[in-house]
Amino acid sequence: MNPLFDALENHLAARPPRSLNLPGLVLREAAVLVPLLLREGSPHILFTKRPTTLRHHAGQYSFPGGSRDAEDTTPLHTALRETREELGIDVSGVRVLGALDEVPTLTEFRIQPFVGVIPQGVEYRPSPDEVEFIIEVPLSHLMDPAIRRTERRTVRGVEYEVDFYTYGSHVIWGATGRILRNLLGLASQLSGALPVNSK
Repeated sequence: MNPLFDALENHLAARPPRSLNLPGLVLREAAVLVPLLLREGSPHILFTKRPTTLRHHAGQYSFPGGSRDAEDTTPLHTALRETREELGIDVSGVRVLGALDEVPTLTEFRIQPFVGVIPQGVEYRPSPDEVEFIIEVPLSHLMDPAIRRTERRTVRGVEYEVDFYTYGSHVIWGATGRILRNLLGLASQLSGALPVNSK
């Protein structure tokens, strides 16, 4: 296993994720899995591209996940169920490292992100109804400040920042970009504390 994954797991175990506190606003529950994996020993993050036929966030890049169903006993169950449905993989082998802070969406969801490591050698069978295609992006690329740009936007009278991450022709933004920003900030702190010769 990668030492960065171990460091992430230890940090997330010691730090409870922050819940949203938005008085007067009722948001629906949702959860996603931020899938990490190793390719030739290098950490990557998996993203899915949503079909343009979907009602919400059509054509955007996202992490596998969705709204919490009544039968989901916890948000983690939601994240793993949706990962199984979208990627067509057995999620019993996913190593869940912990949870990140909740993130709101403009479509009135509160997303609980979980970070998990997908076992090597897993074959994806993506659902065509929910996934147009899958990309795996090196973590080192995403941590390069040169591929990120930030815009300020105003929605319902509130100004906020929107992050855009570019990987070739792919542009990752929106709620996925906010979750990614949180993870990359944490990964940057932890990787700086690891030995230089860590493999």
